[in-house]
Amino acid sequence: MTEIGWRFATKDDNDAPGDEVTGDPLHPEYTHLREIYFENNKDYGGRFTVPTLYDKKQKRIVNNESSEIIRMLYHVFDDLVADKYKQIDLLPKNLEKQIESTNEWTYNDINNGVYKSGFATTQEAYEKNVKTLFKSLDRAEAEIGQYGGPFYFGEHITEADVRLYTTIIRFDAVYVQHFKCNIRDIRSGYPNLHKWVRNLYWNHPAFGETTEFTHIKCHYTKSHKQINPYSITPVGPEPAILPLDEEVPAAAAIKSSK
Repeated sequence: MTEIGWRFATKDDNDAPGDEVTGDPLHPEYTHLREIYFENNKDYGGRFTVPTLYDKKQKRIVNNESSEIIRMLYHVFDDLVADKYKQIDLLPKNLEKQIESTNEWTYNDINNGVYKSGFATTQEAYEKNVKTLFKSLDRAEAEIGQYGGPFYFGEHITEADVRLYTTIIRFDAVYVQHFKCNIRDIRSGYPNLHKWVRNLYWNHPAFGETTEFTHIKCHYTKSHKQINPYSITPVGPEPAILPLDEEVPAAAAIKSSK
């Protein structure tokens, strides 16, 4: 993401990892996402945000709010997908109230909490937000333990898993250092969250195959000049995510002593 927003990949990016490092297949002449917004409204003055759900036939943006798009994807396109995908229910009726409640504090305190901490411009604001962030990480750690895993609410993947994953998978690789969220990391400070996120990454392709740590690290460290003016990308942590059966030495020592 540059000074004028998200850019599309070019031929010079061909060596970047991942299968979807491509330009806009519908508008090969477009260099930045902002051009899609201007196509819809030449006087557009808002932010050029992702995700962007785009209607190819009507040539217009349908939605750019992730919490709304995820709900649309559940059933709006059922007539276009295979039966096995129609049967996926990430918002089961028996858990709907719990998921809605969890979404509220997960978004405010964790998903958005890392940004409130990282972009704080006073010591007081930073400390207030980072403490709230870790209080809610403690809460997520306890709840995952309470429900017994392997997923947030027990035996089935739900929207709560999807919405929390996006922050937890980035936490050790980016947020600990880049946004100064270093009270604890996930791999050594949160055993339930660590087990949970690795299960999603390693055992469920929808998560692992859509996570690319090179892009994650480069985006944050090279997009926020006010935080990292020289765009230096840290080498670690190594590995970006641990194997299912491996712990950091400190956590392994605690486990072996019990």
